[in-house]
Amino acid sequence: MSKDSSGSVMIAFVVGALAGAAVALLFAPASGEETREYLGKKAREGTDKAREAMDQGREYYEHQRENLVTAVDRGRDAFQQARERGDQA
Repeated sequence: MSKDSSGSVMIAFVVGALAGAAVALLFAPASGEETREYLGKKAREGTDKAREAMDQGREYYEHQRENLVTAVDRGRDAFQQARERGDQA
């Protein structure tokens, strides 16, 4: 997941949450207090989902970082081996 696509996902999530809240307010057959409780619950659920998405993004980033470090180490080792072979020749 690239930085651009994760930002797009987050924007889409926020827009969807706002649209859902607006529809809920317009069509809610409940009292104001019940509606506020419902919206609070949905906001907490949205926060939890956003936190989970952020954690997944962080895990993905860490995994990619580990892959990059491994690739750099392998490249360094290969360079060193080639250099030693060149010195022997």
